[in-house]
Amino acid sequence: MGELFAIASIVGVVIIGAMMPGPSFLVVARISLVNSRAHGIAASVGMGLGALVFASLALLGLHLIFTQVVWLYLSFKIFGGFYLLYLGIKIWRGAREKLVSEEEWTSQPQVGQSLMRSFYTAFITQISNPKAAIIYSGVFAVFMPAETSNWFPVLLLPTLLLVETGWYVLVACALSAKASRQVYLKSKSLIDRIAGGLMGVLGIKLLTSNA
Repeated sequence: MGELFAIASIVGVVIIGAMMPGPSFLVVARISLVNSRAHGIAASVGMGLGALVFASLALLGLHLIFTQVVWLYLSFKIFGGFYLLYLGIKIWRGAREKLVSEEEWTSQPQVGQSLMRSFYTAFITQISNPKAAIIYSGVFAVFMPAETSNWFPVLLLPTLLLVETGWYVLVACALSAKASRQVYLKSKSLIDRIAGGLMGVLGIKLLTSNA
């Protein structure tokens, strides 16, 4: 029962983390808007597999490594904070830039990169996101039981893969629809400024945190 509660707790926190505005959301959104729903789904799978990498590392003791090797954790935290701050500023400054015009999307929605490149772009974005690594290591450290059964990772890892991929598939499907795309394009400046501001705040918070 304790292990099932741990799995439910980890999955719950991961769901909340996945739904927060961040580089992963923006990459899937951009790919879905510029290309097609299929490209967005390919990117979603890339995000899910990237998250699976962090979950596997966290299961093997990523948090323990951070705890024992202090300089590694501090370096990772500083890099992560500046990374988020950089992305926040970049998104904020590009808020007024149009991704595509409504006319371009209506006449030729499925242009641009291949499905594999969409997958690769999303996967690299996910595994290069230090915030994701820190979230996974911290969540596992808090909720992981002292001892686990053999079935624990067998159930936990596929569940996390499904949750992460499923969320981004919803994002891809929503933003690849014509009505949603038009709303986003019209409100892009505001949405990007909010997302950029949030990411900047997260970066500053990470840089100034004591833990």
